[in-house]
Amino acid sequence: MTLNRLVLWRHGETDYNATGRMQGHLDSVLTETGWNQARFAVPVLTGFAPELVVASDLRRAQDTATVFTRATGVALRVDERLRETNLGKWQGLTSAEVDAEWPGAMEVWRADGTFAPPEGETRVEVAERALAVVHEVDEEFSGTVMLCAHGGLISALTGRLLELPVDRWALLGGIGNCHWTVFTRRPDGDGRWRLSSYNAGSTR
Repeated sequence: MTLNRLVLWRHGETDYNATGRMQGHLDSVLTETGWNQARFAVPVLTGFAPELVVASDLRRAQDTATVFTRATGVALRVDERLRETNLGKWQGLTSAEVDAEWPGAMEVWRADGTFAPPEGETRVEVAERALAVVHEVDEEFSGTVMLCAHGGLISALTGRLLELPVDRWALLGGIGNCHWTVFTRRPDGDGRWRLSSYNAGSTR
C-alpha cells in the first residue's frame, strides 16, 4: 500500500509554551487554551478522513490526539519515535537562560540541522526517526494518516520529506500550536511527497 496523504498535527499549547520554556522530552501538560485549540481543530481535521492517528508518547501530544480520536472514533497509536527533539541541558530553560549559559549556541542550533544542544540530538536525527514511522504507515495504509507530534519534529520531517538540503531546513518557519502541515503524493507517480499546506490552522 501507499499513502496518498500525510497530515502532521502539532499539539496544543502547554504550560511550558505559555511561559516560554523549552520542552524537548520534558512531559509538559496542555493548558486550558491548549485543550480548546484541539477541540476547535477537530472539525477541520475530520475533513481529511484519517484512517489512523499516530501520536508521540509525550503527554501533550497524546492528549491532543485523544481529543480527536474520541470525537471521531479513529484508531490511535502511540510511538516514542515521534517525540520532540531531545534538547539535553537546554530542556526547561528559556531562550534567555540558554543564551546566558551558552552564548551564540542557540543561533547556531536554529540555523544548522546537524548541531545538537549539549547532551541532546540534532534535527537530522529527529527527522530520521520520524521518517521511519512514515515508512511503516506508508506500507500499511492507502488513504490518509495523521501524526500528532511536535513543532521541531514537524519542521525537520518536512525538510526530510521534501528532500531539501539540510542547510535549507532553517528556511521553514515554526509550527503554531494545534496547526498542521499536509503532504500529498506527487501526480507523476514517482512516490515522492509534495507540500500541500504548511502551518495551517483554524484555532482561535
